[in-house]
Amino acid sequence: MNLAASLLAPEDSLETRNSKLLKMTSVLMARVERSTDDSGAAYAHFQRALMLEDQVRDRTRDLEHTLDELNQSNARLSQAMREAEGARADLFDALEAVREGFALFDQDDRLVMSNSRFCELLPDLQPRLEPGLRFTEYVALAARSPHLALHSGRSRLGWLKERLRHHRLPSVTFNVQTTNDRWLQVSEQRTPGQGTAILQTDITELIQLERQERDKLLDEQARLIRATLDHVGQGIAIFDAGNRLVGWNERLRQLFLLPMRLLRVGTGFTGLAAHLRTALMPEDAPAFARLAAWVNTRDGRPPLDLQFTTRNGIRLDAFGQEMPDRGFVVSFTDVTAEREARLALLAANEGLEQRVLERTLALENALAQAERANASKSRFVAAVSHDLLQPLSAAKLFLAALDSAASPDEVTLTVNRARSAFESVESILGALLDISRLDSGAAGITPATFPLDGLLTRLGDEFRELARQQGLDLRVVPSSLVVRSDASYLRRVVQNLIANAVRYTPSGKVLVGVRRAGGAARIEIWDTGPGIPADDREAVFHEFHRLANGHSAGGMGLGLAIVERACALLDHPLELISEEGRGTGFRITVPLVGERHARVDRSAPETMLPQDVEGVVALVVENDSTVRTALVGLLETWGVSALDAAGPEDALGLLADLGIAPDVIVADYHLHDDHDGLQVIAALRARYGVIPAVLVTADRSRRLADRCAALGIPLLNKPVEPARLRAVLAHCHPCRAAR
Repeated sequence: MNLAASLLAPEDSLETRNSKLLKMTSVLMARVERSTDDSGAAYAHFQRALMLEDQVRDRTRDLEHTLDELNQSNARLSQAMREAEGARADLFDALEAVREGFALFDQDDRLVMSNSRFCELLPDLQPRLEPGLRFTEYVALAARSPHLALHSGRSRLGWLKERLRHHRLPSVTFNVQTTNDRWLQVSEQRTPGQGTAILQTDITELIQLERQERDKLLDEQARLIRATLDHVGQGIAIFDAGNRLVGWNERLRQLFLLPMRLLRVGTGFTGLAAHLRTALMPEDAPAFARLAAWVNTRDGRPPLDLQFTTRNGIRLDAFGQEMPDRGFVVSFTDVTAEREARLALLAANEGLEQRVLERTLALENALAQAERANASKSRFVAAVSHDLLQPLSAAKLFLAALDSAASPDEVTLTVNRARSAFESVESILGALLDISRLDSGAAGITPATFPLDGLLTRLGDEFRELARQQGLDLRVVPSSLVVRSDASYLRRVVQNLIANAVRYTPSGKVLVGVRRAGGAARIEIWDTGPGIPADDREAVFHEFHRLANGHSAGGMGLGLAIVERACALLDHPLELISEEGRGTGFRITVPLVGERHARVDRSAPETMLPQDVEGVVALVVENDSTVRTALVGLLETWGVSALDAAGPEDALGLLADLGIAPDVIVADYHLHDDHDGLQVIAALRARYGVIPAVLVTADRSRRLADRCAALGIPLLNKPVEPARLRAVLAHCHPCRAAR
């Protein structure tokens, strides 16, 4: 079979293939006859020859069938081509039978076909009228044609631009004069397929007849009037008492693109009005009806003043005046430029007034904000003098008492009290920073999807011991709901509300839970405290406002101010429900995503449990020597081998001298000489590879947090919580810490 395929080429004709196959058969038969092998080889060859002959016969039959089908297809194709050619010939014959010149351009403005009369009065164009000619090329050839006659003062470039402007209209009619005083009326019409059909009619006889009529009717005075009319800027039409046209100027034709067949002496106003109505915008129909009614008035026509807009965007002022012989004159003045200037001036005035109003409102708002900020600053100064200095004073006294401490238990107690005082200072400063960021608009949010249960459970664990010490029953109801919010700000809001509930409830219960509220989740915090008087329910959200009910357990008066601002930033509605003597409840409505099985992105912060960090080698980069010494001392108490440096040069030099790389880098952000901790981390990683790192800073900006998140570097804000630092170190290098 492979031998036959190699000998029979696909391009061979059927006769050539049959000849080759017959020759192959005869050769095989000859070999069979010459064969004297008693083992039956001759019979096998003969059998193969028969098989080959059958295959040749089948192949021949298939080829013949294929050739028949191909011949039939060719015949049908030839018939279709003959029919198409016949239809095309009929179309050309029909176009040639038309007395006018005709041309068709497609939607790409390329010539499809034209008859021999097209551009007959511009014979130099006809050899160039081939299918595919662009419309712009055709117009350019017409503009350069020596047979094109132009009025005095009109350039060929100007005629070219006007011709292209006419082409942009859906329908247009205009006249063209040639040098042998012949005239063509050109009508252009857009086809349904967005092509263009052009019809050229020889109106030389009409022009000549119109001239003859004009010469008969006009004397020297009429010609003087005509010359005057042709030089005025308005389009003018003069009608006699029978409403018949007796005079006009060229400007009238230009404004409305009137065909020459209408601009003839004796044309009635009704015939002219039909074209004028189509040249105007549809919304001008009522005004044009007033003009028609004025023309048909028989008992005297008062002066008429109207406004129109043509479909070409020309704005016209129309003025009608009756003449003593009951005839009338209608003039049309192009006021497009004046109208546009007037509208631009009005728009500019309105825009200026709007900007002045917006600037005034902005200034009033800024003034109100400044006054609120000034009042807040005054309250801050008054409050900070006691709230901030009080714990600092207590801390100094506790530290002074260490000198006279008689036993280790007294030292421990005094240190714990000093730590508590400093934590109060930290809490006040943190609250003031929160208020400052929320008021200045510098706070940014990072929405994330996370389950509420973990957030509420951790807050319950934080406050449960404090509640127990005050004899309160703090209960947190588990929840399976998953919400969308900024986890950090939402945690701060709920934390402040729970803290307030615990602080202001002398006895009883504090309940924290979540309810469904339509398509949202509503976090609720209820207490059995004394309640908030109706007069104070708005004031409790002001800075430094504290209830004077005798049940306060301290506090700065900033918690609810932070809650209100953070809820506004998160766009979470906040409700306050309170009844004096029975308790208070707060509700925060948060967008609901679904149940706990919903997809959760891990943007929500997780509490890191302290782990063993003994044996970890940490490089501390801090420019403040006091902070650096304290931080190194803290790390060494955990069993961490701490190396310290004041800046990038010291860090690189120290590691080069020791010949080791640290397990983790703890770097301050703001260093000397415009260096920062991220630059130090990048330089050390470039030399020693990817080393786990932690950035410590007092900068709480969202921009820095985003940079650290993009680099995968944990960010700790000063003052640093030791437990948090220890957990982050263990997380950065768990393998080394576990040893």
